[in-house]
Amino acid sequence: MAVLRTLLAPLRALCRTLLDHWLDYRHVEAQQPVLDAKQPTLYVLPHPAFSDRLALELITRREGLPSARGSVALGETRLPACIALPRLSRGLTQVHGRRSPHLDTLLAQLADDPGQDIQLVPVSVFWGRAPGKDFGFWKLLAADSWQWSGRLRRLLSMAVNGKHVQIHIGAPLQLHTLVETRSLAVAQRKTARVLRVHFRRVRARVLGPDLSHRNTLIRGVVDSPQVRQAISDAATARGTSPERETRRALRYGREIASNTSYPVLRFLYQLLRRLWNRLYDGVTVNGLDDVKALAGDHELIYVPCHRSHIDYLLLSYALFREGLMPPHIAAGRNLDMPVIGGLLRRGGAFFLRRSFRDNRLYAAVFNEYVHRLISRGHPLEYFIEGGRSRTGRMLAPRPGMLAMTLRSFARDPRREVAFVPVYVGYEKVLESGSYLKELRGGHKKKESPFDLLRIVRRLRQSYGHVTVNVGEPLMLSGFVDRQVPDWRDNRRQTRPDWLNQAVPALGATLSQRINAAAAITPVSLVALGLLANSHHAIEADLLERHMRLLVDLRRHLPGGERITLPEGEPRDWIAHTAQLEFIERRQQALGELVLATPEQATLLTWYRNNVLHLFIDMALVAFAYRHNARFNTEELLTLLGPAWPVLAHEFHLPADAFAPRLERALAALVSEDLLIETDHGWERPAGHLASSEHLRLLGRLVQPTLERGYLLLAVLLREGSGTLTREALEEQSRQLAERLTLLSGLNAPEFFDKRLFSGLLDTLESQGWLWQENDKLCYDSSLENAQRRGQALFDPSLHHRLTQLVHRRSS
Repeated sequence: MAVLRTLLAPLRALCRTLLDHWLDYRHVEAQQPVLDAKQPTLYVLPHPAFSDRLALELITRREGLPSARGSVALGETRLPACIALPRLSRGLTQVHGRRSPHLDTLLAQLADDPGQDIQLVPVSVFWGRAPGKDFGFWKLLAADSWQWSGRLRRLLSMAVNGKHVQIHIGAPLQLHTLVETRSLAVAQRKTARVLRVHFRRVRARVLGPDLSHRNTLIRGVVDSPQVRQAISDAATARGTSPERETRRALRYGREIASNTSYPVLRFLYQLLRRLWNRLYDGVTVNGLDDVKALAGDHELIYVPCHRSHIDYLLLSYALFREGLMPPHIAAGRNLDMPVIGGLLRRGGAFFLRRSFRDNRLYAAVFNEYVHRLISRGHPLEYFIEGGRSRTGRMLAPRPGMLAMTLRSFARDPRREVAFVPVYVGYEKVLESGSYLKELRGGHKKKESPFDLLRIVRRLRQSYGHVTVNVGEPLMLSGFVDRQVPDWRDNRRQTRPDWLNQAVPALGATLSQRINAAAAITPVSLVALGLLANSHHAIEADLLERHMRLLVDLRRHLPGGERITLPEGEPRDWIAHTAQLEFIERRQQALGELVLATPEQATLLTWYRNNVLHLFIDMALVAFAYRHNARFNTEELLTLLGPAWPVLAHEFHLPADAFAPRLERALAALVSEDLLIETDHGWERPAGHLASSEHLRLLGRLVQPTLERGYLLLAVLLREGSGTLTREALEEQSRQLAERLTLLSGLNAPEFFDKRLFSGLLDTLESQGWLWQENDKLCYDSSLENAQRRGQALFDPSLHHRLTQLVHRRSS
């Protein structure tokens, strides 16, 4: 043996020299563990591999860590500085773990000398999982997967993927408690088990869970007790045989299930990398360290906002680029098109129908499939809004996927589920043209494979920058404990009663956390300032000052740690927005003007609505001063307090007590000289000052919402209690809002979006202002009094215009 080592020594030295010049790597972990240089360090690899050992030796030398080469002295005993767990022995019925002589020696030494201390550091090395610069057959062949590589393939991997290595250096393992409380044999098995669990979690985090065969998974779904019962019920209801319903269930499973392929994921990464480089100036990702800290120990469910078809592609690309496994994505069946559907399915997409309430067998198959993904640790991604937002606002969350997730968690709560809110901020979306048509009343265009050709034609256009912000993760077990403390008592029910309480609360919380991670872009800031003027024209210097003011106001408010602000100067933001063709700049004798055509103004409303929620509380206070010079705290609470729940619901903000929010908004406005604090309250500045103009522009941000509320209440009060159905009131209010935009010369289709009136009614009912009797909306005098007090917010001319509009419609 010694002779063999002597003969192999020159070969090892040659490999080490070659790899030293070839190896390039990146760290997987969010933060590298701190190792004590004064303590002996022993590195542990998940399996014997000369390539991994050699890479670790080079990496520890470059990083200045304790060396992984040579040996470590433990008393009179010496151990190699790097050891590996022996491979598992796979029998016919079970897997056996082999004893590690090095671990036995280490544990025995620690047992004999309790004062001895050592750092046992687990290390995982991945060859080819790190996204490379080039895509090719050899890189796919040589990249890491769940199957351990043979010697020839590992040699190929070193040659092909040596520039694209990922390494995970785990936290040191404490062994004294194992040695002191257990026998040596038990301590050895326990240590090996802890290490293998750690290595498996890291591998699942980087490569994703081990994927079983798709047909096996589908068959397991259909054979589950829940689906078998649904098959029996369907056969009875339809008068068919169980065999026929079983075939139908299998057909549903094949329609739903993804067929994830690692080579396709790598292919898509390279394809998307090239696409983003052509379409965008850059893709910035913020907050992924929180996700890396959770990955491996938690079931991750990504819940992004849904503004574009690009959302899920961007998120998967960002996760893969950062060394995390892309999730399985719930996609609408409309995307299961020829060619495109197959590619998406192999990239992790599973498809669902828009509605399957009346198809219980399909619902059972889909529920069971989702449960198996979650219980096996596959990361998931779905959009709680359901469809894409055509107005740029966060849409009301839909209960479907959230309820399925909660039911799955109730069935098996052993593995913690972590929701990861994600905000995707675009400076320009690919669907701008189609959104504009739909906002003007056009029908939604059906997806087609030929849409790819349209994207190719747009590759020469610039779509600005994209920002992906990760919000504050939400631990599901803690959330459910707070909402329903006794949920475990009846968790085994097929549909627990507590879902009716937990699902809406979960959707509202996730929506708020998505909005709390918004990205403020130059385009959105230009839209906030420009659209606040009725004719969509503003002096360039005034717009610059106002945009800077908005950024400063946002900095004054607490809770903005995950909100990102644009870099540079306001002048650069205007130039960038003009380059994206959202505005026109016109030189004039008295100074430069910034204008928007009717079509540009309509498009800009989408980008304004992306971030409008970040300024809405300050805008509400500013609007109160449009027709009033001064208020004290009590007057502001009385005037604005009833409106806050409506605004909080529409903009997905926490509906907490309004008084603290009012205090923070007033402090921010005073800090920027938009209000003046006196002994008796707060006053607006003199009309000739620039700050007065900024206060007016800020107040205009909330005016459309208040006008919609006024129109709806005016129609309801005009008709009387118990007269109108909910649907009739929504339609009449929508028609009046549309008429108001036309008479005002505004091109703002999102102002009369029917869903906004529906959300307003939801809030009024939840707050007790309205209730239904015999399908008719009823109210009492408290609503009339509140509406009368709210009239003080509007200046006389605006109030007269709104009132006349309602009266003419009624007559």
